[in-house]
Amino acid sequence: MISATLVNADTYEVVVSQEVETRHIVHMTQDYYRKLCGGTVTHEWVLVQSFKFLLEREPNTAILAEFDLPVINRYFPEYEETLIERLR
Repeated sequence: MISATLVNADTYEVVVSQEVETRHIVHMTQDYYRKLCGGTVTHEWVLVQSFKFLLEREPNTAILAEFDLPVINRYFPEYEETLIERLR
C-alpha cells in the first residue's frame, strides 16, 4: 500500500507498506505537478503513481528517503513520459 500526505507546501510524506515499511519525504513543485498531469488529478495521486512506477523497478527500501520528484527522471529517463501517459 502507498499513501501520500501533505506535510507543508510542496512537501509530502509517502509511506510504502510492504514487508518493510518505508517513509519518504518528497518535494513536488506546483509547476512540476502541472507538467505531469495538467492539474487533472490530485497531488497525492501523482505521488502514488510515481511510487508505483518506482516499485516496478526497485524495492521500497532502495528508494531515497528524501528527494525532489524530478530526480526520478535522472535515474529512470522514461519516468516523465510514462507518468504523463498513466495520468491521462
